[in-house]
Amino acid sequence: MDNWRTEKLAKTYLEGVRGAIPFASEQINLIIRVVKFFLPEVNSFLDLGCGDGILGRNVFTNWPNSKGIFLDFSEPMIKEAKQKCGEYRNQSSFIIQDFGRNDWVESISNYIPLDLVVSGFSIHHQDNDNKKRIFNNIFHQILKPGGMFINLDQVASPTIDNGKIFDEFFIDYLEKFHRKSDPNTSIGNIVKEYYNDKKSNILAPIEDQCNWLKEIGFINVDCYFKVFELSVFGGVKPK
Repeated sequence: MDNWRTEKLAKTYLEGVRGAIPFASEQINLIIRVVKFFLPEVNSFLDLGCGDGILGRNVFTNWPNSKGIFLDFSEPMIKEAKQKCGEYRNQSSFIIQDFGRNDWVESISNYIPLDLVVSGFSIHHQDNDNKKRIFNNIFHQILKPGGMFINLDQVASPTIDNGKIFDEFFIDYLEKFHRKSDPNTSIGNIVKEYYNDKKSNILAPIEDQCNWLKEIGFINVDCYFKVFELSVFGGVKPK
């Protein structure tokens, strides 16, 4: 995971992997739709494991007067988020912190509680005990009553064969994406980079993660979107 702190890997991910995610715009549009239903007003939010801040920037687009916290353990990712937040920079706080640490919430103690926590393709790098702890942190320490947590993330395939279908599906998207800018892109390199990236994944079934949220106390828990291992899920803290 320390590799994610490097400029090279951050750039490779943002330009070469994230941009090729299937149905990326649909996922973000769905997140905003779900949040608007449960939270007509968002005054404050946390983009957890923010990368270049794409989810938080979409929150700003829909709630331009809100205040946002962008947290990531990668300094290059935070640098990208700062650069891309543009007109919203004065409403933003950028924090370099590893939310895999037990004490990570202390780094945002001056900003909580918050209306909304969003996260994209980040929590799946944590082991299951850490996932549960992070969900607990969000519910008990970060969200206001009535607040919402919504997570765009990769989840475990139910079988090995289903996982193979997803691999082929995603690699096809990667190849099409890269060939737009370089028709001579090597499929061999794409496949190699894809499987190298998978080594850092610690995936859990969507059913398990939704059950963890319910056990913690979230309501209206659901998997709002799922295509193979790509999912959007979350829940609301009762008022």
